[in-house]
Amino acid sequence: MIGRLAGRIDYRGLDHVLLDVGGVGYIVYVSDRTLMDLPGTGEFAALYTDLVVREDLLQLFGFLTPQDKEWHRLLTSVQGIGAKASMAILGALGPDGTSRAIAMGDWSAVKAAPGVGPKLAQRVVNELKDKAPAVMAMSGALGNVVDPEPADVAVVPTPKAAPKPRRAAASSAQADALSALVNLGYQPGEAAGAVAQAMGDDPEAEANAVIRSALKLLAPKG
Repeated sequence: MIGRLAGRIDYRGLDHVLLDVGGVGYIVYVSDRTLMDLPGTGEFAALYTDLVVREDLLQLFGFLTPQDKEWHRLLTSVQGIGAKASMAILGALGPDGTSRAIAMGDWSAVKAAPGVGPKLAQRVVNELKDKAPAVMAMSGALGNVVDPEPADVAVVPTPKAAPKPRRAAASSAQADALSALVNLGYQPGEAAGAVAQAMGDDPEAEANAVIRSALKLLAPKG
């Protein structure tokens, strides 16, 4: 199983890139959002990948972070959500937006993805809401850590891509706030919903500000 590819972008299509890895070209399908975040043709890039195997077809789907890939895996576990619908949701919302929408039960946000109707959006939220806290928690830990390459990863030496500070900071704040609330005794589901709402109100807030906002949302009313 190919878990990650790193190489030079030979070609950029409407929904995929051709990645040259040690002289071998891999066609990797990506979401609109991922395509926008990738560097230009001739530059180096790295993508976490998921291989879809069918009787007459092999397709690689690429993701910028392990959180993207984990949401893809969970989304495609929902009946009626294939790889195309999953990429549409991630393209419309991104991994953090997907986390917030599902944690808050906001199926209308999921429905905004092309090709996803209201019934399917509700099914996604209902089936994955309890799994959102775990994915939100991993965003800060895995999204910014470079691990040694496993044996099944095809790579070539590449210069490190410039980090995206705002996205990394937001993911870290989200994960830190969620961890703090759970440590305070809140259930992961309710903590995730409050953090998601707080991050939605101020996406660039630091962890302490997110915690304060989330605690206000969790405070008993009346």
